[in-house]
Amino acid sequence: MAWIFLAIGAAAFQTLRFMLQKMLSMGTLSAGGATLARFLYSAPFVCLLAAGYVWFRGQGLAEFGPRFWPYALTGGLAQILATWCVVAIFASRNFAVGITFKKTEVMLTALVGFVVLGDTVTLGALGAIALGLLGVLVLSDMPEGAGGLLARAMNRAAGLGVLSGVLFAVSAVSYRGATLEVVSDDAFMQAVLTLACVTVSQTVGLSAWLMFKEPGEIGRVARAWRRAVWMGLTGLGGSLGWFTAFAMMNAAYVFAVGQVEVIFSILASVLFFGEKITRREGLAMLFITASVIALVALA
Repeated sequence: MAWIFLAIGAAAFQTLRFMLQKMLSMGTLSAGGATLARFLYSAPFVCLLAAGYVWFRGQGLAEFGPRFWPYALTGGLAQILATWCVVAIFASRNFAVGITFKKTEVMLTALVGFVVLGDTVTLGALGAIALGLLGVLVLSDMPEGAGGLLARAMNRAAGLGVLSGVLFAVSAVSYRGATLEVVSDDAFMQAVLTLACVTVSQTVGLSAWLMFKEPGEIGRVARAWRRAVWMGLTGLGGSLGWFTAFAMMNAAYVFAVGQVEVIFSILASVLFFGEKITRREGLAMLFITASVIALVALA
């Protein structure tokens, strides 16, 4: 059951990282710049960690299966786009709500995992996932409560949240596929090598994009290093937790347990950003929390 603790730890680190990412995106950096900072300031640390662990094990670099790079690069691109969506959500709704919209990933990961890797979940787990979906539907209402069903389902925050969920689901399943392509019986070895390859490719790819689309933004990312380096370290902690858990368990279950991030985000929203949670939003988060508890019991 080590994967459960890894998922909870990853959720805690991820909440810290999104807190920092929100602060950086509020005037300091663009959404793209804040997304790059998350990868740029993780890459050196994860590469050093991977090299150090390979040396410590003394078994040489593990071999990669033929599908490693397709899985790794697909997951990396999907994560970049998903992270961009989450940063954009912060401009529409408050911190805790933005993170909760993102948690559509857990409902979608089960479907993507079945289609891509053949991973299955039990009927009981599907029921728990449906409970989480109910929470997201409740949350998708607009703050002012205006408009009918179509308006509630089609608002900008809901669209960005669902899109980020789809993309995070694709990235999670792809990362699980990539870790399983690392020829090793050491879950941490599989995780750290995959994470190093993915993070470097994300840094290079997104830097090239920003040089073309947002001239000068990379310089602003570099000047924001005092705060951004902490975002990189918290992102590294979260990613290591996710990747190691993916090597051990179906990605849908890992992300389901990771929904405790909603609770962490509420605490961050109230304590650090001075934001208020409405009754409707609290009810939605209650449904999602119940979904997580049920999934842990059924795993």
